[in-house]
Amino acid sequence: MSASRDLAADRRAIADALHLYARAVDRLDGPLGHALWHADGTADYGDYYQGSGRGLIDRICADHSGLLAHCHQMTNMVIALDGDRAGSETYCIATLRMQRPDGQMQMSVWTRYVDRWSWRDGRWAMDHRIALREFDEIRPVQPLSAGGMGRRDRDDPSYAVLGNLLQ
Repeated sequence: MSASRDLAADRRAIADALHLYARAVDRLDGPLGHALWHADGTADYGDYYQGSGRGLIDRICADHSGLLAHCHQMTNMVIALDGDRAGSETYCIATLRMQRPDGQMQMSVWTRYVDRWSWRDGRWAMDHRIALREFDEIRPVQPLSAGGMGRRDRDDPSYAVLGNLLQ
């Protein structure tokens, strides 16, 4: 481990990347999602997807573009560091809203992400993710409103506020 890095900064960098993953898939921001993986990083989402990490981002963004709305929340995080390698376990709650012929449905998925990370080329990024789905549900919903002011692209108000600050 480089003398200029410290454990707290490394943990924060990995936690920030995990939060940016939720932002990337909720804003359908492929380039942001791609940046969270090393070029040779892989993902195992069981029967949903197995392949490159960047391919996973493309798949999720394509699938989510057909939904009415979605929100990913990263919760409990455990991050273990060992020099230029790290591991993490993160709980994710994903809520997805879709239109079906008989009305709107809401799917909720509770997943744990078990990730391997490495410090390469001056940054922490994922080498491999295993997504362990704990349970899920789908149910009909009656929306309270037509939706908020948020968007699922770079026209979302957060991009004007955050701009290039996340770089």
